[in-house]
Order: sequence, then structure tokens, then C-alpha cells
Amino acid sequence: MGTAGTSTDATVGERRQLINVAYRLLGSLAEAEDAVQEAYARWYALPPSRRQEVVSPGAWLTTVTGRICLDVLGSARARRERYVGAWLPEPLPDRAERGPGSGADPADQMVLDESVGMAFLVVLESMTPAERVAFVLHDVFRYPFAEIAGVLRRTPAACKQLAASARRRVRAARAPAPAPAAQAGLVRQVKEAWEAKDIAALVDLLDPAAVMTADGGGLAGAALRPVEGGERIAQYMAGIAEKAPGLELLERSVNGAPGLVAERAGAVLTVAAFDLAGGRVARIWVVRNPEKLRWWSRRG
Repeated sequence: MGTAGTSTDATVGERRQLINVAYRLLGSLAEAEDAVQEAYARWYALPPSRRQEVVSPGAWLTTVTGRICLDVLGSARARRERYVGAWLPEPLPDRAERGPGSGADPADQMVLDESVGMAFLVVLESMTPAERVAFVLHDVFRYPFAEIAGVLRRTPAACKQLAASARRRVRAARAPAPAPAAQAGLVRQVKEAWEAKDIAALVDLLDPAAVMTADGGGLAGAALRPVEGGERIAQYMAGIAEKAPGLELLERSVNGAPGLVAERAGAVLTVAAFDLAGGRVARIWVVRNPEKLRWWSRRG
């Protein structure tokens, strides 16, 4: 990296970028925060003379954060085999909906765009760790393959192939997103039909091959296996509404897209994200694990 005499103060402004990179790599804000903290710990553990030699502290921190995330991803499969039920990425609230908070909070530093959409993050989960790192760093954050090679300890050509493989997975899985207004309107109709326990209306709004996946992590009640088929999902949703008096459904931005939040007595119990196709709901991801809802519970 050569010599530059760079001040360590230059690293302070990198935190936002690193949190954004790490969340997209890991799908967990808590794990992203840990990865970034570890990268900073390694930076400050360097002798001052060594830090002065680093031309770009941001590039150094990105490389180290990427390698830490790669290690986490490598162990994630084994950890998720022990996870109770399905594992879903941690949902993010819109900053404007969180109310006053500290700018140091990781959730406050997230940029919400299509690269944090729940559908996109679920596709990322299907990739190998190396594919995910190469794709996210190159296609989302525009890092050159020469730098990505330093993270993955592979040649730039190999990193390019990994990103191409990941890109094919994304193209195969993603359908064109509807206009935001249309998406919000459909989610509102789902909310109204759900509140009314109107199974017929829900069936009309759901794709016949729709899938609902819930994540309770063994800490909150949730279906352990995906619920498949529009009619079954409608019946399941109506049953939940029947068994949960006092539950209030709110239209909220979930990972930058229209979604629903269920509250009782002001406490957030459930966050639901939707994937729409052909004017109907194709996928519903329901997060109930309270450990993944801590940023929502701090709203206001």
C-alpha cells in the first residue's frame, strides 16, 4: 500500500460505508456491526508507524471487513443448521420512522436501496461466501476486481468469474419490481383483508404459488416450515388474526419497500416484507425473532 503518512482520523468517516457493505454481505445488522468493530480494533492495534504507511485507510478497512465477513459467512451454514426454523435476513426500518436516535447506531447509517430489499438479500443467501463477497463488492459497491482479489485472496480473473456466477443467480431469481405506488397499494389491500379476516380477498391478492416464510428463531411463535400456496397462506393469516386480539397492523417501509409491522401495546412483534409479481403477492417474509427487531422497538 506504500507510504502516505495518513492520520488515523481518516478512518472515522469510513464507518457508514463499512456498515453498509457488511450488512449486505451478512444480512444481519448485529453481525455487520461486530465485523466493523473488529476491523477497527485491528486497525488501532497496528503500530502507529504501520498505520502511517497505509495509503488508503478506507481500502485497508474494507479489505479487513470483507475478510471478517467471509469468515462469518463460512461458518454461517453450520450455525443456521442449528437455528430453529427458517433463517431470514434482519429487516431494517426507514430512518425517518425510527424517530430520534443516535447517529452512531448502525441502523441510522444504512442506505436503503434495492440492494437491501428482502428479495435481494434472500437471493444472496443462496450464493457461496466467495460469490457473495465478489458480487456485493463489485456489482453493488463498484470496487474493482483488483481490490476484491485482495479480500478473497484470489486472482482478479477468478473474482470476475465469481461475480458473474452470482449475477446469473440474481437474474434467474428476480422479477421486475412494480412501481412503488402499485406495491404500496397492494400491501395496503393485504393489510385490509388481513384485518377483516377475509380469506377470499386474501386469496385474490396472493399468487396461487405464493410462499410465506417465517423466522421466529425459537424465541417467538412462527411456522417452522414455509407455508406454500395462496389459499393455505390466506387461511394461515386469517387464523393468526383470529388468535391475536389487540394486534395492530401498520404500513411501514421494510428494507426500503412497502411492508407491514404488527404491534401490540406499542411493542413491535412482527415485521413482514413482500415480493410482488404479476400484480399479486408472490413471497412473504415474516420476521418474529425479537433479536432481529431491536431497531424497530426503538422507534420514537
